[in-house]
Amino acid sequence: MKVLILSCNTGEGHNSAGKAVKEAVERAGHEAVMMDMMILAGPRTSAIVGGSYVKIVKYIPRLFQMLYRAGSAISSDRRKSPVYYGCALMAKKLGRFLEANAFDVIVTPHLFPAETMTAMKRRGTLKQKAVAIATDYTCIPFWEETDCDYYVIPHEDLKEEFAAKGIPEEKLLPLGIPVRQSFLQKEERAKAKRRCHIPENEKTFLVMSGSMGFGKIQLFVMELARRLKENEGIVVICGNNQRLERLLHRELNGRRNVRILGYTQYVSDYMDACDVIFTKPGGLTSTEAAVKNIPIIHTRPIPGCEEKNLNFFQSRGMSLGPRRMLAQLRAGRKLMDRDALRRQMEEAQRANISPGSADRICRLLERLADAGKEESE
Repeated sequence: MKVLILSCNTGEGHNSAGKAVKEAVERAGHEAVMMDMMILAGPRTSAIVGGSYVKIVKYIPRLFQMLYRAGSAISSDRRKSPVYYGCALMAKKLGRFLEANAFDVIVTPHLFPAETMTAMKRRGTLKQKAVAIATDYTCIPFWEETDCDYYVIPHEDLKEEFAAKGIPEEKLLPLGIPVRQSFLQKEERAKAKRRCHIPENEKTFLVMSGSMGFGKIQLFVMELARRLKENEGIVVICGNNQRLERLLHRELNGRRNVRILGYTQYVSDYMDACDVIFTKPGGLTSTEAAVKNIPIIHTRPIPGCEEKNLNFFQSRGMSLGPRRMLAQLRAGRKLMDRDALRRQMEEAQRANISPGSADRICRLLERLADAGKEESE
């Protein structure tokens, strides 16, 4: 089986889900190719699409909120949106790529390729089966105007929401959000602390800024550092935000119990080493933390789908999500100090988040690829 995984560089969550599926497919002995669909229109187009999204979310979040709400208002399974028509412009380019490269099945963790494949399907130019993966705990605007063969959704409880938007219920498969293999392997905390060069007796707060940052993180970290008790520490993962990394190094220089990291491939190890995590409510990072069974404090969400993620987790006892910074710090202190509260949250995570989604998706792709071969014979 040869699988094509189409993503777009609008935040790292979609790519992480795609990489998780790629790992699972290759682990099963198949071939997988993952690519940014927009690269077919050239590197400049890819950079513009990805960069514009990130800049709006990062610097003008209220504009993103307005666009998200407007999308929710006009989104319908009975008519096509400007998003559909924009993505349909990629149909010929994707079609030529598929003609030149044989694939048995296509999977996408992003709306845009799903829209493009829908346009191809309407024109009769898409031969492969297509699977879409929702990476947020809600039906984001415009999923319902797409026409994929199946939709992998994060949880059984979301079926009603997706179906109410117009996606046929028989196409909805609650297989979960796929996470990479490293997040499925839970390492003993003391061993993980040694691996991350953290003292074994230290209780550790992990602060994840996300690929697009969250709020005024420098003020948050400085206030958290001020409140540390003896034998407590902080690890801050700044991701690709080099400006934030430099700022925190300057402000917290000399604090041995505060570790500032930029981009790292070892997020899984740091999750294993920490006792409480602060993270914005992105669908992927939240799922990774829940799979790891780490007590979560959700910080300020990006307006739109992250608010839905926050509500989903908080309502099921999988996280705490106060809106204001001081309340978030107090919630972190409460989780750090109360073992019973941490255990209760970990149990809620185990009850609601099922690991192994990527392998389940791989088995689905195998069935679709086999069915496609039978149809072509």
